[in-house]
Amino acid sequence: MRKSIVLTLPFALCGLVFAAQAETPAQLAAQAKISMTQARKIALQAVPGQVVKQELEKEAGGSGLRYSFDIKSGKDTREVGVDAKTGKLLENSLDNNDAD
Repeated sequence: MRKSIVLTLPFALCGLVFAAQAETPAQLAAQAKISMTQARKIALQAVPGQVVKQELEKEAGGSGLRYSFDIKSGKDTREVGVDAKTGKLLENSLDNNDAD
């Protein structure tokens, strides 16, 4: 019993270290090849309107680092994703969280 506790403790501690190493917004921005301003311009070309929310996040698809914009266009809010490393448009969809 004692031997199994001694063997599992390092693995449990290792998990805590990885959880504590979540990247800060500044660290994510340092990895981006295009700026938030450039990405916003790309997003607004795809969906003209008013940006009501913007963020830089790690998410599957493309390079794994994307700018995400919620753009109010008419009655709808659309979620537009732009790859932070290539500038490629990754997403242009109706925002499911739009509550009117």
